[in-house]
Amino acid sequence: MDEKMLEKLSKYSVLYAEDEAGIRQNVAEMLSLFFKEVYLAKDGMEAYELFVEKSPDLVITDIKMPILDGIELTKKIREQDSKAQILILSAYTEVDYMLAAVELSLVRYIVKPITETKLVDALNKFLESKESSGMIEFHDGWFYDTHKKQIIHEDQVFELTKKEVKFLELIFERDSVITYEEIERELWEDEYMSLNALRLMMKNLRKKLPKGSLRNIQSVGYKL
Repeated sequence: MDEKMLEKLSKYSVLYAEDEAGIRQNVAEMLSLFFKEVYLAKDGMEAYELFVEKSPDLVITDIKMPILDGIELTKKIREQDSKAQILILSAYTEVDYMLAAVELSLVRYIVKPITETKLVDALNKFLESKESSGMIEFHDGWFYDTHKKQIIHEDQVFELTKKEVKFLELIFERDSVITYEEIERELWEDEYMSLNALRLMMKNLRKKLPKGSLRNIQSVGYKL
């Protein structure tokens, strides 16, 4: 798995449901290397309750579990969130299971044993799905809509100026400090960027972002 993929995954949370304690612990340790949060469930019902409480970005579930199996769990989650990203793991290759899984619009259906190649492929598919949706979650509960060029938080929608859009997309792309020189070149283009104009833009942008999330790195630039 390359560094760029690891960096992207580190922004997301995952819920993993598996009834066998040994397997659950082993896979959880592996997932903790990739994701910012890993929630564990020993059966389908516990997984569903955690999904409702934690709203994870990805659900990985075994198909054969007590109380609710993976298919039933997925159906319940779909009732709650039709766009939830779900990955099913199974030792089964029977047609009935495969057909039931296909109808649920999964990220992947992986037949055990889980190999690094299978997992990386599935996680890459998850990232592609997230990115194609046009929604970037840059802070807990805060999203940037790449299609509508808006900041969204719960029921609030913040409209952005042309320069604010350019700045945010630059900072999301780089995921690092954006220097004053880069800001002047990319946002002001051939115009002169005064210090007052920059400060005013950042002051207005901060009103549309989570408190304290936009930091000024003295004598260098800005970081989200």
